[in-house]
Amino acid sequence: MNDLRFAFRQLLKNPGFSAVAVLTLAGFCHAEDGKPDFSSARNLIQTQMVAKSIPAFSVAVVRRGEILWEEGFGWADRENRISATEHTPYYLASVSKTFTATAVMILQERKQLDLDRPVNSYLGLDGMRSPRWDVKGATVRRVMTHTAGLTTFRRNYYPEQGERGISLGEAIRRYGIAFWPPGERFDYSNLGYAILGEMVARASSRSYEDFLRTEIFLPLGMTRASLGGAGLEKHVAKRYSSDHGLRPRIESATPGASAIYCSAHDLANFGMFHLKAHPPSHKAILSDASIDAMQISTVSTGDGLYGLGWDFHGYRSVLAQGGTDDASTWLRLVPSEGIAVVGLANTGTSLPSKVINEVLFKLLPAFREESAKRGKELQSEKPLSGLPSSELAGKWTGAIATHRGNVPLLFSFTQSGDVHAKLGAQLTTLLNEAHYAKRRLTGKMAGDLGIPDETGPASYDLEFELFLRDGVLNGAVTTDSHASPLPGPALPFWVELKKETVQP
Repeated sequence: MNDLRFAFRQLLKNPGFSAVAVLTLAGFCHAEDGKPDFSSARNLIQTQMVAKSIPAFSVAVVRRGEILWEEGFGWADRENRISATEHTPYYLASVSKTFTATAVMILQERKQLDLDRPVNSYLGLDGMRSPRWDVKGATVRRVMTHTAGLTTFRRNYYPEQGERGISLGEAIRRYGIAFWPPGERFDYSNLGYAILGEMVARASSRSYEDFLRTEIFLPLGMTRASLGGAGLEKHVAKRYSSDHGLRPRIESATPGASAIYCSAHDLANFGMFHLKAHPPSHKAILSDASIDAMQISTVSTGDGLYGLGWDFHGYRSVLAQGGTDDASTWLRLVPSEGIAVVGLANTGTSLPSKVINEVLFKLLPAFREESAKRGKELQSEKPLSGLPSSELAGKWTGAIATHRGNVPLLFSFTQSGDVHAKLGAQLTTLLNEAHYAKRRLTGKMAGDLGIPDETGPASYDLEFELFLRDGVLNGAVTTDSHASPLPGPALPFWVELKKETVQP
């Protein structure tokens, strides 16, 4: 095995080194100590890393409390030639949400919070609000399952570029809006899990970072895990854009949703705990009943199920998944088989899902058939079609509400299906990709909301999702940034429009 690792590293250092040599050496890999032979997954990692210029990848596989395979490939720090290992901490992106959900369940067991109380009862003045809906229905449980009425939110800051973020409390006051009636629909929200992280801090009278460290990481022996990579700066895998190279230091505006760094080894330990495999080195931070509740209490996402911090896919498995342009992270559990598989990369790539599938093909022969069936179901789904209907024909006037005030908005629907839009004093433009079905209107247009303190200097589009309710169009418009090479924010704002009355 050492020969294979040497050959692969030589290939990364020297493009002239033969890839065939690596694959040939991989062919001599055999199962060790009676463990499954994961050479096909290893070959996949090596070939894809070369083909897609993936700097680093780490993997870990657990079955019934035993780590069957863990390994790192490539460079955690390409510039300084620091190799990746199974102990290299990676940015977990949205896998962080499962840790936050675990923290909430710990406090629930201690009776320091109640999943069915309004989340605002724990937030004081920094709570959710809505121009139309009763936010008392936005319970802790609904925030955990993305059904509290919140919508898309993304905001990162780049301290090395001179950016300084607003406080989390201010972010909640500006964007913590119930755009939909709480409990009505699933809408994935990073801000929801930022709210949960803040709630954990307030309910426990400790910082969210300290709670994670003392109540989850240390009890599970996770010494290569921390919020924001704090204390692990010399070890973390650098983050590389798939198009623009090394990223500058990034600070997440939603720490409860997407700020944890963790190694493959430690994430496997976390997965092992959620499989209820409790080795002597683990402290029982949650009861088995609470672990079950996180996986059983589910809501429909439209194409699957979502539990308390877990997504559900295929072969009776649960998934924690995160992805950005500079990180891709997966933790997949198959509880019935006691299996956990981790795949971590320090760039945007589909490799973690491919490797996890390859591992599960090896461990669960029926999984291949299940995956093929799921693939056919996705291919058979019909794309959206449709144009605005006659009930929308005419002019609709209203505004987009921002923290700096309201921006007037006019939509004009024609029988031909065109939608003309005018934002403030800006030129009239088209609402592109307009679609209307089941009283839901979606579309995109160019526009400027006049809030450079939040959107930054880069231009952006405005993406609408509105519902016709009692003669009123209302819902959310979200900024879609054109920023490059650093991704810009996705910020949601309340929209409400009423149809102009035609005079007889």
